[in-house]
Amino acid sequence: MILNLRLVVVMFLWAICFPLITIGIEYSPHLTFATIRAFMSGGALLVVASILGCRLPRDVRDWLVLAAIGFGATTLGFFGMFHAAEFVSPGIATVIASTQPLMAALMAHWFIGERLSNRGKIGLILGFFGIVLISVPQLSMNNSDAFLIGTGYIVAATIGITISNVLIKKVVNRIDPLMAMGWQLVIGSIPLAVIAVATEDPTAVNWTVEFLGSLIGLSLAGTALAYWIWCRILKSVKLSHANAFTFLVPMFGLGMGLSFYGEQLPAIAMAGIALTLLGIYQVAKSIEYRPAGDRDKN
Repeated sequence: MILNLRLVVVMFLWAICFPLITIGIEYSPHLTFATIRAFMSGGALLVVASILGCRLPRDVRDWLVLAAIGFGATTLGFFGMFHAAEFVSPGIATVIASTQPLMAALMAHWFIGERLSNRGKIGLILGFFGIVLISVPQLSMNNSDAFLIGTGYIVAATIGITISNVLIKKVVNRIDPLMAMGWQLVIGSIPLAVIAVATEDPTAVNWTVEFLGSLIGLSLAGTALAYWIWCRILKSVKLSHANAFTFLVPMFGLGMGLSFYGEQLPAIAMAGIALTLLGIYQVAKSIEYRPAGDRDKN
């Protein structure tokens, strides 16, 4: 029960990222904003890790894995998601991004030997189709050129995040979560900074109270805290199981739209919510919990 609650908390923290990005993007170039977010969140985790005396990774292979995680989750993930919003509707972005748990389940099966029960497989499929139903009202909002460009950005981000999650699972018992997530964010911010300097004017940031509020919330809560909890969860739960809860992210987004922006929820979206919740329930019931101190055998 506590484990499931922690997963729900992570998904809520990730869900608040989109409205915070929407606020902050009005005051800063896209990639400059993404770079500041990544560096600030990673730096915060490393400061806490230093205060607590966490040990730096010593194996060169671990540093290479952290670099790969940073490139996938932070460089590709932030680059793709920040730019995709310019070209495709939230519905398209949500559906494509929601293939990530399915892709991760396959990769976890191939590379780290995870096995999903039939109940877990059914839950993942139900969750995905629930997200499709939730997104149906927005699926016709794109022209073909914008759709192709936006889809490319989202696919790149989704692949990067999928690979990084598999790699996190492989090193989660060798590297302290604060160190692992802090360094991957800092390392991943470097290519973002290079691209931002080459394509944008980083001095164009308007440091208003609104921008600072969105940046702090996005960096500390939506990124640093969320990634730290996520990494700790993966110490004791299969990636494919934990990943199923990412279907909650667009549902939390819908709830925020209803609560703060007066958005309407059509019947088909309600059906999608019910189907997604059923899928997550199926996966949650199939979770095999191991204490965080247990070594990963894979």
